[in-house]
Amino acid sequence: MKFLVLNGPNLNLLGIREPGIYGKGTYANLVWTIEECARQEGVEVEIFQSNHEGDLVDRIQAAMGDCQGIIINPAAYTHTSVALLDALKAVSLPAIEVHISDVSQREDFRQISYVRLACVDTVMGMGFEGYCEALRRLKARLS
Repeated sequence: MKFLVLNGPNLNLLGIREPGIYGKGTYANLVWTIEECARQEGVEVEIFQSNHEGDLVDRIQAAMGDCQGIIINPAAYTHTSVALLDALKAVSLPAIEVHISDVSQREDFRQISYVRLACVDTVMGMGFEGYCEALRRLKARLS
């Protein structure tokens, strides 16, 4: 079983960007956490981060026929990207939306999630562990 794990804009700045919200762990720490969870669960992951919406769309499309599911933290694109929504709908792979912070407790504009419309579940406010939870939920759904 293989999952695509996508991370959107500014997540490459984890550990620097607003540590009071996102914690002090770096993007490298996040990648290590995801890879360790995948090993423990016996699944393969392909992890990708981009600050560019089109690159994320391309990766979603490339997952068709290669991956069984998608874990996506669209970051700021959560609230703006119909393109990511359309790509997720087009590939018809089960997807779980992840957010490091609890976006439901943040600014009003963060209450809108376009990608959620194409996701089977959402995990938020669990920090890096949220990715592990999403991985377990996706694996259980597909098993």
